[in-house]
Order: sequence, then structure tokens, then C-alpha cells
Amino acid sequence: MRTTILAATAAMALAAAPLQAEEETLKMAAIAPSLSAAITMATFANIVNDHVEGTEIEVSGGGAATLHMVEVARGNLDLSMTSPVVYNLMSSGKAMYAKTPEAPELAKNLQLLMWYPYGAYHFTVRADSDIKTLDDLEGSTVFLGPTGGGAYNGAKGWIASTTGLVAGEDYEAIKANWQTGFQAFMDGKIDVYVTGCLDPCGQFIQITETEEIRFLEPESHEGEAVDKFLGKFRAREDIPAGLYDSQMNEGPVTSWGTHVGVGVRADLSEDTVYKITKAFWDNVGQVSSDAPWAKRLNVKEAALKLGMMELHPGAARYYREVGVID
Repeated sequence: MRTTILAATAAMALAAAPLQAEEETLKMAAIAPSLSAAITMATFANIVNDHVEGTEIEVSGGGAATLHMVEVARGNLDLSMTSPVVYNLMSSGKAMYAKTPEAPELAKNLQLLMWYPYGAYHFTVRADSDIKTLDDLEGSTVFLGPTGGGAYNGAKGWIASTTGLVAGEDYEAIKANWQTGFQAFMDGKIDVYVTGCLDPCGQFIQITETEEIRFLEPESHEGEAVDKFLGKFRAREDIPAGLYDSQMNEGPVTSWGTHVGVGVRADLSEDTVYKITKAFWDNVGQVSSDAPWAKRLNVKEAALKLGMMELHPGAARYYREVGVID
């Protein structure tokens, strides 16, 4: 009898004790860690890890966002980079998704947490190069970005629309990942290196420690072909002179930029997405003094309606609270 009473008392005590909250681990994939878009993603994860109890974001760097988006939609990842243009292509099964017949259906399980600026595309040569404008690329070797990725297609499209030059016909677009493409330029094996980033960019800080560089613009960035390329989600963007000590441009250089974003599984819980969205925007100001590019992040831009991608309900809840959406 005494044993039975003790057992019952112990059971009641266990039932009354608060259950230990289970740690929630979210998997995020980013592109090459040295790129500013990936740094923004990693900053997001670090802020969440510091300020949301019980939730941890694990970040893996490398690969193409176009593939990461598919893995998020399949449930193998929780967050990745996305973009308005690429999401629209995924939803319609076009371009890089033409050989993925399930892409339009998968896109339904991918929603938006926030947009942020990708930064201007920097078309870069050494200062002593004979290539003075994008129109001079004929016969050159160029790194546009990883083949089949959004950056590659965007850089290729800007060149084609402004100059008429076609990758693989008029100039060689090398096949390489981000790290290999950057190293090829550093080693002098290619003529032109292209990347989009929020200045100041780590790549150009590193290059200009030993090299003088110039950023290229086309002879003209007007016309129907350019307007068609830019569409609704891209815009001309100037790269100012004097950003880097060994940048030899005497004035601003016209290029283009776009928004990218943090995509999230649509079936991730509303409360979780709300908490991590709130934690980021409530605390991002703490890093802006150490990361000048972070000043370009804007909560109003984060919730813009860009393309077909819908806000996750958890993110939308936060943006309504702060008054940036109705």
C-alpha cells in the first residue's frame, strides 16, 4: 500500500513539473559564404540564434539558390535565398526549372519571410585591361556566376540586352562556382569577374589590396531590350566612384540590381516564422555599425509585393504589427 501511494505521488509530481522545451532546429542553405547575400542570410541566423529561445538555425553555405528553393519546397530544408524572378520561373516551370516537372506544384510550399536588396552587379576588370565597356567583351573570358543560377542568367541578360553580345558565341562564359570564379580572376586566368553585392564587398576589398580595378558599364543602357530585361523586378543601379582605394573609375558606373529574399517552407508553423521575423527586425540595428551594408536593409521593402510569391502568415503577422502591410 505504501509503495502504491509513493508511486502515485511521484507520478503526480512528474505531471505537475514543466516539460523541458525541445530545441527546434531549422536548416538554412545559403550561397557561397563570402557573398553579401549569403552574409545577410548568416546575419539573420545569428540574430535569431541570439534572441529566440528554443530555436536554432543551422546554416550551410554553397550551391545555387535555384536548387535550394526546390529543397525547401520538398521539406529537406527550412529556409533559403529566393528572388522574385526565380520564384516566378519556378511557379511556371520555365528556364532552369523546365526539366523539373514538379516545380510549379513544389512552389506552393515556398513562401516569403522577407526581401532585401541584392546589390548592384559589378562587372570587373583590372585597371590596365583593354576592355573599357561591356561592349568590348567580344573574345574575352568572363565569370558570370555559377551556370544555371539566377546570377548567371541575370548577368548574361544584362550584357545581351545592352550590347547584343551572346554568352558562348561572342565571349566565353566559364563554368565555375563562386569560389573558383573569384580565384580565377585573382590568378589572372580570366578577363572579367562579375558579382552582385552590397558595397563595401569583401571580394573587392580583397582584390584592391594588390590590384587596381575598374567596373564596367555598357555604352548605352537604354532601349526596348533593356526595358524588357529589367521588367518589374530589376532596376538600374549606379556604383559610385571611390568605394575602394584602388578603384579607378572617375565617376559612377551604371549597372543593375534586384531584390532577393529569405524563402521559407509554407508548412513551417506560423508562430515560429513570426518569432524569427520579429527577432531579426527588432535587433538588426545592433549590427549595422559593424556591417555598413546592413543599413540598406529596410522593413518596408521586406514586405513588398514582388511577383507571385506570397508572404508566410507568420511573417505577415509581424509586418502587420509594425504597420508596413494592411
